[in-house]
Amino acid sequence: MKISSRIRFLLMNSIRGLVWLLVLLALYLVIREFIERNPQSWIDAFYSKPLVIYLIYLGSEFFFGIIPPEMFMLWAVNKGSTIHYIFNLIFFAGTSYALGYITFLIGQLFYKKDTFRKIKEKFLKNNWPQFKKYGLFLIIVAALTPIPWSAVCLVIGSAGYPSKRFLKFALFRILRFAIYGFIIFQTHQFNIF
Repeated sequence: MKISSRIRFLLMNSIRGLVWLLVLLALYLVIREFIERNPQSWIDAFYSKPLVIYLIYLGSEFFFGIIPPEMFMLWAVNKGSTIHYIFNLIFFAGTSYALGYITFLIGQLFYKKDTFRKIKEKFLKNNWPQFKKYGLFLIIVAALTPIPWSAVCLVIGSAGYPSKRFLKFALFRILRFAIYGFIIFQTHQFNIF
């Protein structure tokens, strides 16, 4: 049975996303062991200023996902109660979805500009057909894996992808936060990590 190139693309990048989650959880274990040697200084630095953490998250999600959202989930799981963690997850997921749509709209503005068309023809003419061909799968893969979410949203918007279809398939981003958030909560709950 032959697997289509789109399904193969989705599966390969989904596997990469799961590997990335395992790497982050292992990093968390190492960092947590390091922090336990001198916990008070780290706790004061990170837990006493949640507004700074939220602003860093907003900036990261808007500017190409510089910091993986799982790092903020790890912060949130240690911040307070289960309800507090759930509210943080809802905030993180909703913000990521909304900022993804904003960068998508910025991409659509580029799509309509003549200067961008010239840049596209000069530098992206070989890759542009792939953006059109894999648009749906690129949205799903970026929503579920560590591929920079806002960068993909910008590219998909600049490719002229329909807004309603984008919003529908971008909901996979919320699924990612639910799955990863559950895994992080469970590993923390049972002190696996």
